[in-house]
Amino acid sequence: MPNYRVEFAKEILGVPFPVGSVAIVRARDPMRALRAAELRFARQHGVEDWRERADRADLVPGGAG
Repeated sequence: MPNYRVEFAKEILGVPFPVGSVAIVRARDPMRALRAAELRFARQHGVEDWRERADRADLVPGGAG
């Protein structure tokens, strides 16, 4: 199974500023990896929805490990 990293960023005046990343070691497909990373990011930051802390989530294939 491929590895993924999802990078989260907050956009200020159109410029993305990184606020964190989450590594997903096992996922069946990229969309499942993205969803798992969104849930993990929200839990790590103590919020209900990851969008409370970030404006965008970018999937990076092969980024974990």
